[in-house]
Amino acid sequence: MKGNLPPILPVGTQVVTCCPIRDPYGREIRPSGGVAVVVHAPLEAGQRYRIRFADGETVKLRRHDLRVLSHDQDAALGENPSSEDLFSHVIYRCVVGSRAFGLDEESSDVDIRGVYLPPAHLQWSLTGVPDLIERTDADECYWELQRFLVLALKANPNILECLFTPKIEMATSLGEELRAIRRCFLSRFIHKTYNGYVLSQFKKL
Repeated sequence: MKGNLPPILPVGTQVVTCCPIRDPYGREIRPSGGVAVVVHAPLEAGQRYRIRFADGETVKLRRHDLRVLSHDQDAALGENPSSEDLFSHVIYRCVVGSRAFGLDEESSDVDIRGVYLPPAHLQWSLTGVPDLIERTDADECYWELQRFLVLALKANPNILECLFTPKIEMATSLGEELRAIRRCFLSRFIHKTYNGYVLSQFKKL
């Protein structure tokens, strides 16, 4: 991935729009700041997401036009710890993408992914914790453990890559246990989640 593109947000993530929504004639039909949910995530960073608003309308936007809702809520309430604090609770960190499989070039970025486990008093607080924490100055993000497991059970390609990458940078005992049971997450859902990716690659040939 080039240019430190932000990590792909999984389906189900609640987001806030950073730009007005316009019709084909350029007329504004929704102001910025609308809350929606990701219903289709791109297979590659830089492509568009499909998001759905509460009234059922769907639109396509790029990642830089979206903010994660939980991040906005944390900032407004001022009760949750900063992402920097949550980084200290990472239990598993790995390298994915081209550098994990020896397909990198000199200009290739280092894509870091992983899992974090927040302490109970934060997990059970009124505001909860974000599903995803990320560093803005690098291609690095970590899923909250429960969210990670839900996506793994759905055979999310990004999650499975984290579990099966050969390049592990750090794993606590819990992180090692998670990796040890990685084959439990292989199911028939893989056909559905990976089929779309394969077809998209054929279209590029």
